[in-house]
Parts: sequence; C-alpha cells; structure tokens
Amino acid sequence: MSRLPQPENNPLPDLIDPPVDSKVDSRDDVKGGDISPVSDIPVTAPVLENEPIVTRKELWAYYCATVYYNGDNGVGPNGYSMTLFQSLATSAGWDPVRGPGSSCTDANASGQCVLPWGGGTKSVSSVVLVANGVSFAVMTAIFTTIGSAADYGVFGRWLLFVVTVICWGAQFASMSLTSPSRWGAAMALYMIGFISYGATLVFYAALFPRLARNTPHARALRQQYEAGEISAEEYEIEESMEKNRISNISTMHSNIGYIFTLALNLSLLLPLANNPLVDNYTLVLTNGYWVITGIWWFIFQQPRPGPSLPKGENYLTIGWKQIWLALKQYRKLPYTFIYLFAFFLLADGLNTTGTLVSICQNDKFSFSFLQNTYLGLAQAVTSTASTLGFWYIQRYWKISTKKMFVVTNVVTVLIPLWGMIGIWTDRFGFHNVWEFWAYNVVFGLFQAPYYAFSQTMMAELTPPGFDNMFFGLFGLSNRASSMVGPNVIQAIIDKTGDNWKGFPFLFALCLSASLVIWFGVDVTKGRRAAVRWAEEARMARRVGEEEPDVKKAI
Repeated sequence: MSRLPQPENNPLPDLIDPPVDSKVDSRDDVKGGDISPVSDIPVTAPVLENEPIVTRKELWAYYCATVYYNGDNGVGPNGYSMTLFQSLATSAGWDPVRGPGSSCTDANASGQCVLPWGGGTKSVSSVVLVANGVSFAVMTAIFTTIGSAADYGVFGRWLLFVVTVICWGAQFASMSLTSPSRWGAAMALYMIGFISYGATLVFYAALFPRLARNTPHARALRQQYEAGEISAEEYEIEESMEKNRISNISTMHSNIGYIFTLALNLSLLLPLANNPLVDNYTLVLTNGYWVITGIWWFIFQQPRPGPSLPKGENYLTIGWKQIWLALKQYRKLPYTFIYLFAFFLLADGLNTTGTLVSICQNDKFSFSFLQNTYLGLAQAVTSTASTLGFWYIQRYWKISTKKMFVVTNVVTVLIPLWGMIGIWTDRFGFHNVWEFWAYNVVFGLFQAPYYAFSQTMMAELTPPGFDNMFFGLFGLSNRASSMVGPNVIQAIIDKTGDNWKGFPFLFALCLSASLVIWFGVDVTKGRRAAVRWAEEARMARRVGEEEPDVKKAI
C-alpha cells in the first residue's frame, strides 16, 4: 500500500494532487509529451480490523437462490402492487368525455379516465405518476437523513432489517384491498411498499463493496500487489473483475428469484382465474416467498460494524453533515460526483420510462396479473441469460466496467425513442401486444446487466469505508432520483390527455445523461482518488480524536 502523507491542519488535504514520490506503477500524468513524476495515489483500500474475510456461506447468503437477493426481486412492490393500485383507481374513476357515473372500462369508453383530486379531477395515469414522484421524494429524505448513518456501528444492519419488515407488512396488508372504493388505501400501501423496497435495494447494495474487497481472492490480490508480485494496473483490473463477478452473480440470482416467483404465482393465477381476490392472494404469496428466503441473510451475515458515532452527533443529523462535507470535497472526487449527477438524470429517465411503459402495458392488458406474469417471465428469463452472457464476455476479454455499461446505456436511450414513435402512428410505439413482449425481452437482455454494471461502477468510485454514505447518494441518484420525471410527465399527460407525449422528454433526459457518463467519467482516476480520499478522511478523524483543536472531517 502506498505511503500516507503526514496530516496537516487541513483535515482533508488535497486528494487529487498529493505529493510526489510514489511506488504506484502508472503513467497517467502526461503533459506536452513529457512523462512527469506520478503522484502518490494508492490503489488499494486498507483492510479494517473489523472486516473479517468473507466466508463461502456468507457470500452465498448474499446472492444464493435460497436467500435475500433472490426474494427481493421487486415482483410484488415494484410490479403487482402498482397494477392492483392502477386497476382499483381505474374502476373507481369515470370517463371525462361522458361525465361522472360513466365507466372507464366499458366498450364505449373514450380511453381517458379521471379521479376526484384536490377539488377537481386528475387522470389515473397522472395519479400513478404522482404516487411515484412522492415516493421518490420520501426516499430522498430517507437516504439523505439516515443513509450515511448506516456507516456507523451496527446501525446499517438494523436499518436494512427494519425497512425490509415494513415492506413485508405493506405487502401482506394488500389483502384489505377488495373494492374500487379503497383505491386511496391501495395508493398508500403501494407507496409504503415501494419506498421501503427502494430502501432495501440501496442499503443491501451498500453491503456489496465491503464484501467484494474482503473475499479470499480480493485479499490474495492485495497481498500480491503489496509484495510487488503484480503491477498496480494488473491489480486494478483483477480487483474490478472480482467486483463485477459478485455484482453479476448477485444480479443473476435476483433474476432467478424473479423467474421462480412468477412461475410460483401461476399456481394461483391459473386455477383461481375467476376468483375476485386472486390478485391479492398472489401478492401475499409473492411476499411470503421473500420472507422465507430473505430472513437467512440476517442470520448468516458476519458483523462488520463501522466506527462509533462521533461524540456529540446523532443519527438524524450526521447524514446531512456528511453529505455537505462530501459535496464540499467534489473537486477531490470529481469523477465520483460527475457519475452521481449523470446517473441521477439517467435513472430518472429510465425509472420514469419504465413506469410510463407499465401504465401503457396495464391499459393494454386490462390490468391482468396473469398477462403481466407471462411478460415478467419473458423478462426474467432473458435477464438471467444476459447477465451471465455479459459477465462471460467481460471476463473473457477483460473489458472494463465502463465499456460494458455504455453498451447497456444505448438501449436505455432507445426505449423512450421507440415510445416517441407512438405519438405519430398507432402501428408502432407501444400500441401493440407484440411490442410489449419485445420490450420485456429487450429490457431483460440489456437492462439487467445495466443494473449490475452501474452498481459496480459506483463501488469502484466509492471511498472504501464510506460505503453507506456514497451508496446513499447513489440510491438518491437511482431509486430516489425520479422526482423530476414523474412530475413533468404527469403534467404533460394532464395537459394533452396522451400518455405518449411524455416519451420525448424522457428520451432527451436519458441521452444527455448517457453522454456525460460516456465522455465525462474516468473510472481509473476516480477509483484512485476515492481510495486516497478515504485514507485521508480516516487519518483526519484519528488526528481530530487525538487533538480536539483539529476540526473533524467526518
């Protein structure tokens, strides 16, 4: 590991332009054709005393087909709950062309449907988008307020458990949604389930960097590098491959759970097709599967507590203070923050695109859980195959994470572009049954790897030991980013009465964000700056504890 410079009065000295005299074998600094001395930029994260080596049981407890990631696949809170909510809302609404008392679903319906809202009316599609927008806003508050606090002590472990139990409770409570008049309760339960589900993804993903750097293979690579047996470049490539291995396999197992859950649900959806409560039963079955598979992670994970909460701080304020500190350090972590900003826009565009396509899909298939299950199976099977295929290609040719991510970004941009076609013609652009089948297949082929590679990129750009802090910001960029998209799209739909008019905005959003990531993020430099930042921050914290007059960095 590279030598650390001595701390100065500044608690976080410059992390991008440190002193010269390095043992890192790199040639990044080239100016005017001359190779200048390389800065002392460490490439390995320090091994903390409280981070035991990952056991085989623990690693499989992270992504195996019998535990948490397999059950936390989103079928219930991210799919069925929204379909049930939209179905009840549509049944409770009326056709604005024919007036109150009319049905939105009979043969004479105009295709529009509104509900009473704030002294007036609002289309059902807009109400769904409002629910999503509010949910993302609440997620934002959660990730910014207590997300960083999860880096301290065992708070993160209990935080994940609590939000998981809340999500389970919201899903089981769906048994109470038995009539259109309860569409408001359906909206509330959908939001609670969606918010807590999004939180489980973020806080569970935050475990990933710490696991990845403590596998036996990762530890062996570190020892080889520190002994001078491999170069810095070789170490970084192999460590990145290890991160991608865990990320891709965990994503694959999430999709295996997706397949298994949907197939299991057919055991209810087919024989009970005419039962009015079959959708509710299916939600309970889906959630029961997650409970049975998810509880084992909390049993088998090894304790990896963070440092104690600083004296005088509390869990409700430390998050905002850390985020403010991190934002002030953006010049020292430029590529990390460029990625976070661009991914905020990209995730906003992709998440809102998915919601809008789901709204169109639910309308097309009359809110059928059975049809959505068949479509979900098509997506799940292709997702599993593509995750394995992308990982094989990456491992065989040693392709960088960013290049693999760029490939998936192209399809992210093309999905809303295809939806735009539906503005001008009914022949294409999410108007036909075959298009929704094609969408689910293409989404599975390219967007499952998208999630794996986006997570790995964030892990590579995250300062080691500050995983929950930066994955909280990543969660803000990913799950909680969609505050802009849903609100803009619902305003467009309310004004035009046309769901398809929202796709041009989403296309522009996805394209602009992708271009920033493609041309503005250097993962290698960003990774080294993140490691250096983490080491300096920990040193500053130790100095601050020993010398009270020194301002604490964290």
